[in-house]
Amino acid sequence: MNRLNLFLAAALVILAGATYMARSHPEKPNYEFIPNMVRTAAYDSFAANGNFADGKTLQAPVPGTIPFREERPPAKPAPERGQAVFATFCQPCHGATGKGDGAVSMRGFPPPPSLLAPNAMNLTDEKMFEIVSSGFKNMPAYAAQIEPEDRRQVIAYIRSMQRAAAGTQQEGRP
Repeated sequence: MNRLNLFLAAALVILAGATYMARSHPEKPNYEFIPNMVRTAAYDSFAANGNFADGKTLQAPVPGTIPFREERPPAKPAPERGQAVFATFCQPCHGATGKGDGAVSMRGFPPPPSLLAPNAMNLTDEKMFEIVSSGFKNMPAYAAQIEPEDRRQVIAYIRSMQRAAAGTQQEGRP
């Protein structure tokens, strides 16, 4: 019985030591051995989802749920704020005019789509908000860097650029 306790104590010390050694640095979090359990891919709202009985990702609210409403009215569009945030976060890739000719694409990175193209103009504000928040293809997510109200201001600024571009395109037609 004494040998068994000694063996279990040694195994516990070895296991604790191995766990401690798996850390990259005492100030940093441990390694992720199964990262897809930590960061899972998000389902699209209307995509099929086998995790629910009805096979839908977007579920109806639970009976008795009280809807959340914003207590403050949405801010009025502030073109200066939208332009400033656009210049900081969007302009390096999309360029000052939104055509996808930013400094990043000049250095060999694939250029982003033009914000003045018809498919970008046809996006709803909600879809643009989702793209800015969650990212899309090569575009990273900016939810952690840009506040929701500033994201709305950027979308309002992009819409003003699109309106200006659509006006100049229509003026040039015979």
